[in-house]
Amino acid sequence: MNRLVLLAFFLTPSIGSAEPWIRHTIDDSSRGADGVRLADVNDDGFLDVATGWEEGGQVRVYLNPGPKESRSRWPLIIVGNVQSPEDAVFADLDGDGAVDVVSCCEGKDRTVYVHWAPTRPADYGRAEAWQTSAFDCTERKQMWMYALPMQIDAARGIDLVVGSKGKDASIGWLEAPAQPRDMGGWKFHRLYQAGWIMSLQAHDMDGDGDLDVLASDRKGSTRGVLWLENRGPAVAWPAHRLGGSDREVMFLSLADRFLRGRRHVVCAVRGRGIMLLEETPTAENWHLSELPLPAGCGTGKGIAVGDIDLDGHSDIVFSCESANANKSGVRWLARRDNSSTSWRSHEISGPVGVKFDRVELLDLDADGDLDVLTCEERKNLGVIWYENPTRTP
Repeated sequence: MNRLVLLAFFLTPSIGSAEPWIRHTIDDSSRGADGVRLADVNDDGFLDVATGWEEGGQVRVYLNPGPKESRSRWPLIIVGNVQSPEDAVFADLDGDGAVDVVSCCEGKDRTVYVHWAPTRPADYGRAEAWQTSAFDCTERKQMWMYALPMQIDAARGIDLVVGSKGKDASIGWLEAPAQPRDMGGWKFHRLYQAGWIMSLQAHDMDGDGDLDVLASDRKGSTRGVLWLENRGPAVAWPAHRLGGSDREVMFLSLADRFLRGRRHVVCAVRGRGIMLLEETPTAENWHLSELPLPAGCGTGKGIAVGDIDLDGHSDIVFSCESANANKSGVRWLARRDNSSTSWRSHEISGPVGVKFDRVELLDLDADGDLDVLTCEERKNLGVIWYENPTRTP
């Protein structure tokens, strides 16, 4: 059983921390933007974005126009119309070189879909050239929340790891058939009984050379942070629990050489701040510590780790739900010095926005620092990014 050690962390305010970053809108023309996933779909060197609009019932792709035009609204493609899309992710499922999009739907739909991209590059931006198909084995089966493209069986095309919430929720994988467009040929394999899956990430957790699945499970008797050990397609995958069984864990991020040179899982916790799980030298036990959220914020939702101020130390960016009554929805935390127990809080979003989601860090304006990409669905800010002022002229 994993040994959990609770350590103390401290937050201190910093001078100038209340000044929000400049916000740029990629798109706010639908309702309920729910998540951002990245891939370079047109090989131009810039990462593009897939987003499901939950209330709007659309799945959209945003083509990154490059740093000179990044502050303007991005070209968009409506690649499919589905009910209650909770997640959308890029994956070339049929191997034709055109990057498709997979969407997961909850609500009454309860189905995973693929939105097939047109093969001709010239047609990629034409909404009418895309086709939507349901995976038969998922149709009306579970409240699907998240998909992770991942090769499981070393055969045929890319497979999909999927997670869900609610009754009969699970983590499982969709086995690709010889002909990926044969939607009846995909097979679902259950790996884990779940409560409410928030995160699915592919990492080699045990150092054996293959990719395992790191997950956060938000609700129920199975809640907490865990990883599923990849044992191949024909056998069960053991679940290794890292911590957080008494917490409502949200999105997570895996950070190498984070504190004390060790690997950490950093996870937002609803109502409990940020949970840090530190790998020990034996990798058998993970030590748990907790970093409280600053005053004046909502409740934790998304999380990302990166060097925001270019001082050589990893910082934490977090987003929030319930950022009502002039509370902040996105901030970042920096270590005060080389100590790992004292952190400074810095503003990003200010009080505008209520319910933010996943966070991605990338240099969208090519000025050498990491900007913050996210989305907000209650005040309908939509798909947005915040410009890091560290290297702003």
